[in-house]
This record gives sequence, C-alpha cells and structure tokens, in this order.
Amino acid sequence: MELPFDGAISEYFEQQAPKEVRNAIRRADKDEILSSDYPHSERLPKKHYEKDLENLQTELVKLQAWAKSSGARVALVFEGRDAAGKGGTIKRFREYLNPRGARVVALPKPSDTEQTQWYFQRYIDHLPSGGEIVFFDRSWYNRGVVEKVFGFCSEAEREQFFGQVNEFEKMLVEEGIHLFKFWLNVGRAEQLRRFLKRESDPLKQWKLSRIDVEGLQKWDDYSSAISETLDRSHSGHAPWTVIRSDDKRRARVEAIRRVLLDLDYDRKHHKMLGAPDKQVCGGPDIWDG
Repeated sequence: MELPFDGAISEYFEQQAPKEVRNAIRRADKDEILSSDYPHSERLPKKHYEKDLENLQTELVKLQAWAKSSGARVALVFEGRDAAGKGGTIKRFREYLNPRGARVVALPKPSDTEQTQWYFQRYIDHLPSGGEIVFFDRSWYNRGVVEKVFGFCSEAEREQFFGQVNEFEKMLVEEGIHLFKFWLNVGRAEQLRRFLKRESDPLKQWKLSRIDVEGLQKWDDYSSAISETLDRSHSGHAPWTVIRSDDKRRARVEAIRRVLLDLDYDRKHHKMLGAPDKQVCGGPDIWDG
C-alpha cells in the first residue's frame, strides 16, 4: 500500500522520534495510555463510555431545543495539536443534534482578500445567530500557535493579536454569546501513535497534511507557543478549559459535560450529567506540554 508523503510518519518514528516515545508505542497494549503523567492507566471502559455518552447526548438534545426556543447563541472553540481529537469530539457533540442549528466552522487558509482584512473579520460571519450552536474546528487561535510555529505571521502581527483577542472575546460575551474555549492536550507518544494509524489507514489518510509531517519535529516550539497562548488569553469572561485527551473517550464526555453543566437549559437532568473528572478537565494549570 502506498503511504502518504512517502511514509514520512513511519520514517520519523523509526529514525527521529525520541527513544522513550518509540519504546512507549512499541510496548503498549491497545487500550493502554502511553503518557506516564496521565491520571488513568487505561482508557475509559467501552460500556461505561457508551452509557455516559448516551446520557450526555440526551441532554444535548434538550440543550439545542432550549437554544432554539430562547434564541440563545452558543459558540464552542476547539483547539489543540494535530490528532488531539478535536474532530471526533465535535462529532459526538453533533451526533444527534439537528444539523440546521448545529454547524461546524473549519476555515481554510485565508484568501488573498482575507489577508488584507482585520484578522478577526473572517470569523465574525460564522458566529452563531439566535438558536444556533456553532463549533469552531480551529479558530482565531491559529495566530497564537500554528502561525507562530511555522512563521506564517510576523511577531508584530502576533502581538497585535494578543493585544486584541481578550477584548474581542469580551465583546462576544457581552453581546450574549455563550463562548466555550477548549484546548485538547495530547501527549507526544499518543499523537505519534495516532499519526501512524492514520498513515496506514486508507480511510483516514486524508487527515494528514504536510504541516503534520513537519510539525513532528517542532514539538518544543508548539509547546512554547501553546503555553504562551493559554497564559495570555485565559480570562474571567472567556476562560480556557483544558482537556487531557490521551483517552479520546474521557475527552469527549468531559467536553460535553463541561458545556451542559455551565448552561441553564430547560428540563436539565443533573443526575444524568455526572461529576467532572478534574484531573482530565480543568483550567490551564492541568496543561502538560
């Protein structure tokens, strides 16, 4: 089978990945968590996960009905390294929602025209209208991390971004938009394991990009940019929720639970929500670079 990018992911694994990363991947069982710092040694059991997810998705249907009847506007921003689980988490949020009122925004790189506009301008048209829930699969935070790591913006442009982002988000919140910001944090070995799986799976190879390949060697640069971004854009009106996503199952249920616990929607069934795992879902203090 022909591998994308001439098997560059496998080559990195065999020849350039840190020894401890290679060893962790080679000796791990299927359900084993690779990071020694993760608070659980194995994935959430499937039976437990499916029950929790069903309960939470039932509550999400109620949440959408409330949003539609009340005109509430909900915006969820999902950020994280490549393969952190953003798309899969969004999928579980939307699985049983009416797609007409729950849409995903995943913008391509800016066009020539958009590059001449105010940086936040192209995102404004995609903000939720009354009754809508909008999921940003990556967002304006590209400037804080990816553009920094790959040199796609100048330092002056990035400083301007940080000088404006908190006020921009404050305006959204004051306007009445319920804004949630999620940073999905995946460990180095787990990220590479997911990349290797994508590389060998014809149905998932499309998820890989040249940026993914080049980014493997920029782990520390990413870590520095992420740490600075979380520090400079974590605010009282728009706080970051960090979710440790080495276990996709726990990441999905914790993200959904976080939103449901925060919003006061009609017919809310508190018992079905369960209690958050504060070791997996918390503020920037649980981020592990």
